[in-house]
Amino acid sequence: MENISRSSLSAALASAVADLAAAGIASPRVDAELLAAHVLGVPRGRLLLMDSLRADELSRFTALVAERVKRIPLQHLVGTAAFRHLELQVGDGVFVPRPETELLAGWGIEHTAPGATVADLCSGSGAIALAVADEARPARVVAVERSPAALAYLRRNAAGYPVVEVVEGDVTDPGVLAELRGAVNVVLCNPPYVPSATEVPAEVGLDPAEAVFGGGDGLEVIRPVIALAAALLEPGGVVGIEHDDVHGEAVPALLRADGRFAEVAAHDDLTGRPRYATARRT
Repeated sequence: MENISRSSLSAALASAVADLAAAGIASPRVDAELLAAHVLGVPRGRLLLMDSLRADELSRFTALVAERVKRIPLQHLVGTAAFRHLELQVGDGVFVPRPETELLAGWGIEHTAPGATVADLCSGSGAIALAVADEARPARVVAVERSPAALAYLRRNAAGYPVVEVVEGDVTDPGVLAELRGAVNVVLCNPPYVPSATEVPAEVGLDPAEAVFGGGDGLEVIRPVIALAAALLEPGGVVGIEHDDVHGEAVPALLRADGRFAEVAAHDDLTGRPRYATARRT
């Protein structure tokens, strides 16, 4: 097939960056390079070493850029999402993990002792559960998810992690994980928490609504999660819950009001916005 010169690759990238920037993409250069790397089957860092693009590769790249201009999430286009040291399979029907959730996962990893039992509630793609399994040495990680579409991704991503057990269940059901009551060391949760009237970016609008919105005040799922965490945790066990940036006071207050937690703390993300709350079971 006819090859396109390296200068043409540079020109294609420049054109893509311009189109993505005009569409309001926050990181047009990064997105363009990641799409090109996906088409070429190489890491992004090797793009500078590529000598040519075939005509079919240029056609695929152009088509992907056109989809990204429509605000189709980059992760849906390449089929994976990076999370800490992991590459997770994602797509239609599962929430794309965000970089800010890496902070909650990191906190959970720090508090996971060797041999611990960890529960990841509202697991989605399994980002938090698999990060804990990958970086800590837990005896067991139980990943709970209710969405059939998300469960399919969760099971694929969890393959190869024998310590991870996937459970189909609804975290608002007080009977879920009944066999683990009082036996869990760490509970982590990135629940749907966006208040329902909030306007969200176009890409977020393509995530499953049930994984994004948490009722009128955004706390519809967080309230039962707090009660479930209190039931699951052993004395001295810890919980970490991600929340919307408008919940910096509300979620710690809910943890205190439960009456079964101490050492309640609020945590900001890297932009200084309230992002997650933690506590210890009394």
